[in-house]
Amino acid sequence: MASTRAGGDGDRVPADAPLLSDLMPWSVAPLRLGRSWVLAPDAASLTARWDRLVRAEGAEREALFGPTRARTPQSAVPALPGQAGGAGQVAGTGRFVRESGRCPEPLRVIHGPFDEQWLIPDHRLIDAARPELWRVAGAHQVFAVEQGYVPGAGGPALLVSALLPDGTSPAGRPGRIRPLYRRPGGLEPNVTPGLTALLGARHGREVAPEEVLAWAVAAAVPSPRGPVVPLAADPGVWSAGVELGRLMTGIQLRGAHGGVRHRLPGGRRPYVRATVPDRPESLAYDPGEEVLSLGTGRVAPVPAGAWDFMIGGVRILELWFERRAGLPEGTEPGTLAAIRPPGWRREWTSELLDLITVLALLAELEPRREQLLTDRLLTAPTLTRDDLHTAGVLPPPAAARRPASVLDHHEEGPEGQFALI
Repeated sequence: MASTRAGGDGDRVPADAPLLSDLMPWSVAPLRLGRSWVLAPDAASLTARWDRLVRAEGAEREALFGPTRARTPQSAVPALPGQAGGAGQVAGTGRFVRESGRCPEPLRVIHGPFDEQWLIPDHRLIDAARPELWRVAGAHQVFAVEQGYVPGAGGPALLVSALLPDGTSPAGRPGRIRPLYRRPGGLEPNVTPGLTALLGARHGREVAPEEVLAWAVAAAVPSPRGPVVPLAADPGVWSAGVELGRLMTGIQLRGAHGGVRHRLPGGRRPYVRATVPDRPESLAYDPGEEVLSLGTGRVAPVPAGAWDFMIGGVRILELWFERRAGLPEGTEPGTLAAIRPPGWRREWTSELLDLITVLALLAELEPRREQLLTDRLLTAPTLTRDDLHTAGVLPPPAAARRPASVLDHHEEGPEGQFALI
């Protein structure tokens, strides 16, 4: 059995435990948008921003666009894989300085932890869109998103999403995005070759790649090097961790891929007790009454675990509210980012109720996750990085750390040129 370290969050694991990068070797850096106005909590604002931009000409269009070293209205770039433009047309690849068409249909994405927002899927507007992520997105994909490391902050080290994530972190340095599958259609799992065979031999049964992700969701611990994932060598501990991880994953996927939307037990669910006003100016929580107040609006019951849920030391509900309650700090009047809804949108209230449920359910599972980390993994045998090296699993082949070649159709390049297959 491996020895253990004592200390902070990153030390509550067996010594020489593998990193997530050892288990899921292919990763992609977070998206770098370059301009805030391409992302919004509502799709209508994005369409209005686009329309305002394409009506402008010359220097005004350039100023509204917000040029960077990576993108200007004169940039020529390929289309994003799998994305259509306005009226069902392929997203534009001509220089934006000549653009006069309709806005591409906004795409639902995950902005940081748990925040479902909308993005204009146009490669000409995004500094670093990470096309390799867009190629493998689809009905079977699950994205594992590392959370930024903040010493002593606690909270999950790894979240998952069925939607394309931007990978941003509310605090700390953003982590990497690791798709579960390297090809569209749920093909070629992003798991180090030989790992599932080794785990299967130790546990006396076949271990599916999906179990590796489920285990990592439950057992990953944050560290400055990225999430550390101690691997249980005991079949009972492994099965318990996988079961917990699957439950945590299902909650976060919110019914995607044919799953179910999880509900709070005992018939408890948050309701709107008083309508949220058009412009709620404050967010407050009463733990005694379990009431969340948005100005004069009231939502209850809201379990304390949902209110207290934090990532990187940042309270998730407060961050979600701040992104919708008013203009982001530093937004200048007259810019595209200043085009916002005139008031609180009804769908935001429904999204808030769903988010409260997700956070409350994950908070209820936290004692089980702590028990897995502090009681079971610290007393049961584990597989170390040395064990994986001895078994020939580590280091992963260099090809496993690179994107798979997934081109099975033409992708439009800059100015309408097509890439050779």
